[in-house]
Amino acid sequence: MPPPEPVLGTTALLLIAVAAVALLLVLIMKFRVHAFVALVLVSLLTALATRIPVGDVVSTLLSGFGSTLASVALLVGLGAMIGKLLEVTGGAQVLADTLINRFGERRAPLALGVASLLFGFPIFFDAGFVVFLPIIFSVARRFGGSVLTYALPAAGAFAVMHAFVPPHPGPVGAGDILGADIGLLVVVGLVVGLPTWYVAAYLYGLWAGKRFQVPVPSSVAGAADHDGEGTGGGVTTAVGRKAPPRFSTVLLLLLLPLVLILLNTGFTTLATAGAVDEEAGWLQWVTLLGQTPVALLITVLVAMVVLARERFSRAETETLLNDSLGPVCAIILITGAGGMFGGVLRASGIGTALADSLESIGLPVIVAAFVIATCLRVAQGSATVALLTTAGLIAPAVESADLSRLDVSLVVIAIACGATVLSHVNDSGFWLVGRFLEMDVKTTLRTWTVMETLIGVVGFVIAALLSLVV
Repeated sequence: MPPPEPVLGTTALLLIAVAAVALLLVLIMKFRVHAFVALVLVSLLTALATRIPVGDVVSTLLSGFGSTLASVALLVGLGAMIGKLLEVTGGAQVLADTLINRFGERRAPLALGVASLLFGFPIFFDAGFVVFLPIIFSVARRFGGSVLTYALPAAGAFAVMHAFVPPHPGPVGAGDILGADIGLLVVVGLVVGLPTWYVAAYLYGLWAGKRFQVPVPSSVAGAADHDGEGTGGGVTTAVGRKAPPRFSTVLLLLLLPLVLILLNTGFTTLATAGAVDEEAGWLQWVTLLGQTPVALLITVLVAMVVLARERFSRAETETLLNDSLGPVCAIILITGAGGMFGGVLRASGIGTALADSLESIGLPVIVAAFVIATCLRVAQGSATVALLTTAGLIAPAVESADLSRLDVSLVVIAIACGATVLSHVNDSGFWLVGRFLEMDVKTTLRTWTVMETLIGVVGFVIAALLSLVV
């Protein structure tokens, strides 16, 4: 059902949009209001300012909130469960050790990066980086050189996966708001993300490791202790209690959802092209099993059998899975509130006004998405807020442009790229990396901030080029 005709003119709506974003930034940055509360408040005030009928305000808010959570909560929750089971059973250590042994000493940074890319599929940036820190420090002590040589490829891998690839909340939330095919978004995120990581994180990490001599932190033991805190909510980590899983088991669990999703996307494309019968029963089953929520659910069930059955009791497994959801609840709510803000922007006509303005100045949607996300990222620091707010603002432009499914996914990636660049002192990731590697602010700006900016710029260039040639 199309939104009602806006009561206000284009200029007034655009001014309200600017004021709404400015108020959001002030609440989060100056008054330290939680992003969830700030987004709900700004959504409400924007609905009233744009004269959405008072009787429709709450339903408009709830509609945007609920439709976003319908997909986001499932994907983020199931992804967190997979990551937790791999973490507490020692899967990350097995993955890294095996790849380092196979790649060899000279390619240890590459091995750590590849391990982080695989482990980063289900687990969030901060959790994944903290889990890998003892491994990074151990490898750095073993082979020598600046710790940045090993830390930046790994941290960059987690950053790329977190920004570009579902089931992480940013791309899932933005994809939902823009109506992207989540399965296709996984494929596009990997196609753009892997070369981006190689250039902006791995190659840059090797260069930065030679340029900046950062020793292995003196508080390595403290980092290892931090890694163990809260991993099981009272459940003993399986490492030491029972042998960790084999490398093949870990690899199978990480690749299982990707294979299912890729099969779905591939056969759906073939059916659209008429190469296979889209009414075939087997194709419908493949499509069902390859839907992202179902693929992740299957992976959770398999992980519970192959990882937890011999290491934890049923009660301990239940506790582990329950504890995995605690840290992601705030992220899920913020993502839902971002969807609420996007819903208000669409219902009020602000999004349409912005789309018309972009069209009149001839700015391509994918470029506008990157620029807006970059401005919001630099201003308030949170990549998730930048992703969701930009998606809400740009959604009507995407709809009116009648983009293909692939182009919509590339717009989501462009937003993610803008929400990644220029990580600085207002970003929690900046302090996380700087603190654990014991770098001062200047060095963190010259290393971490540069790498994040390279990730955003290289990723955007690849996405923009793909939008032109595919």
